[in-house]
Amino acid sequence: MPEYTITFARSARRELERLDVTVIARVLPKIEALADEPRPSGCKKLRGPADRWRIRIGAYRVIYEIDDTAEIVDIIAVRHRREAYR
Repeated sequence: MPEYTITFARSARRELERLDVTVIARVLPKIEALADEPRPSGCKKLRGPADRWRIRIGAYRVIYEIDDTAEIVDIIAVRHRREAYR
């Protein structure tokens, strides 16, 4: 299976940096695992833009897009669930 490259939108990087250290410790390994499996079990395809997905990590959501031809996973947002879909 190909190794995907993980990229972050500037806003997603800022959101990640603002999180509590304990939350970052839980979220970052899950994001890194997307390089091996961009569609892990439990992920959901979101309605709207093509190839937009989300994974749940406790009360937080990581929203990302997958480009299979370029083998890129682009992280769009890392937010608490109450703010993730606005």
